[in-house]
Amino acid sequence: MAASTNGAGLGPRLGALIVDWVLCLLIASLYASPREQAWPAVLVLIAANTFFLGLFGQTPGMRLFRIRCDAYGIGGVIGLGRGLLRAVLLALFVPAILLDKEGRGLHDRAAGSIVVPVPRS
Repeated sequence: MAASTNGAGLGPRLGALIVDWVLCLLIASLYASPREQAWPAVLVLIAANTFFLGLFGQTPGMRLFRIRCDAYGIGGVIGLGRGLLRAVLLALFVPAILLDKEGRGLHDRAAGSIVVPVPRS
């Protein structure tokens, strides 16, 4: 499947990230208080993004907002290695909001990925 070079907009990306972050806070709160320690939720975010993007191309938030993360130029999932790189850079807040003309953030360019809209079926 060929990847689109027309990336998803900032709105759906931000909405998906908020949904994913809330889910990670809820999961992390099962074993640590996010008010006292922020790092457990960040680790859950990294693990969830690595797993979901690396194997399925979508996090739960991305599915809700009808976007997916493809391997740039070739389409398909990015794999666990690039999923981990992208997740770590996102967690370090490597500017995900600075999008280029194709809608790719710096973390997408580093990981060789692009976030694209999911067409309606």
